[in-house]
Amino acid sequence: MFWPMFAVAMGFLGLAVLGVLAVRVFLEARRLGAQVADSARRINRAAEALERAAVSTARAVDTL
Repeated sequence: MFWPMFAVAMGFLGLAVLGVLAVRVFLEARRLGAQVADSARRINRAAEALERAAVSTARAVDTL
């Protein structure tokens, strides 16, 4: 009777470990998503600044 109860306890313990790991993966994926979104915003701002600089440079070249 000991071994079946031990197997059931180990099964529950395994499920608990998998649940904890799933929560950790979820939280890290959410954190990574936030970092990707922040990086995308920075890249968009840099692209806009580069475009403005290119336009002003093109205007300066046209006036020469």
